Amino acid sequence: MDVSQLTGTGIEGRVTKTDVEQFLQGQEKAREPAKPALAESPSGMISVAEPEKSSSATAPQPEKSTSVTPSQRQEERMRMSRRRKTIAQRLLEAKQNTAMLTTFNEIDMSAVMDLRKRRNEEFQTRHGIKLGFMSFFVKASISALKAFPQINAEIDGEEIVFKRYYDIGMAVGSSEGLVVPVIRNADRLSFADIEKQIKDFVAKTEQGKLTIEDLRGGTFTITNGGVFGSLLSTPILNPPQVGILGLHKIEERPIVQNGQIVIRPMMYAALSYDHRLVDGREAVQFLVHIKQLLEDLAWMLVEG
Repeated sequence: MDVSQLTGTGIEGRVTKTDVEQFLQGQEKAREPAKPALAESPSGMISVAEPEKSSSATAPQPEKSTSVTPSQRQEERMRMSRRRKTIAQRLLEAKQNTAMLTTFNEIDMSAVMDLRKRRNEEFQTRHGIKLGFMSFFVKASISALKAFPQINAEIDGEEIVFKRYYDIGMAVGSSEGLVVPVIRNADRLSFADIEKQIKDFVAKTEQGKLTIEDLRGGTFTITNGGVFGSLLSTPILNPPQVGILGLHKIEERPIVQNGQIVIRPMMYAALSYDHRLVDGREAVQFLVHIKQLLEDLAWMLVEG
């Protein structure tokens, strides 16, 4: 090939791969002989038909090619936003710097759903906000963190820092990526206070008004993929935290109770934890503790 015959479209007129391919395609088309038309016989078989000698006959037109040339395949490049770069860096650090494992359990949400059905209207009239699911999980998580304090701790060099306060991060999805605003001293808040803070965080996220202080710190995180339809997932830790609770879609499933098959609204729950500090036994018992509280809400009164 004589490269001088090509017109380069690259930087400073350089000849690109696409330029070469297009040049070769043009040469191949120029060399292609006329193909005989295909005719169908009465039996349905395809045969080669000689072109009509009469000048008045119209030869069948070849079908247009539907193949896509390299020049027709488009790509678009977009610079990552500052938030997306930060999220990517944090997630990569979590995978590289922790010994992360995940354990699972399932929770019968009948008791919570029944209570919400019976008391939601009264709760909304009194507090001006609906009684959601997340406040139940925040309260249950705090109880479990008190029972298993190493999951509310962090590793600092060769030391373990046990935290006697409970700042719960709530993962919130947005168009620009995941953010985790923090509910401070959640153990001192009522169900209504927790619901109001969650609603406020969602509004701030949608309006782009979250502050650095809203996102700073946190001792434990809860993420709810169920709002997007997720049935099961393995949440990634939010360092330096050593635990994150993943919630999922509530789905009616058959289960066995007292020897009978019944239909119950079930949810898979996942706890990802840093195995450097948290053993499998504590992780499993942590989830069982949450399960027991939510399936028998009277335990929440006992736990205070």
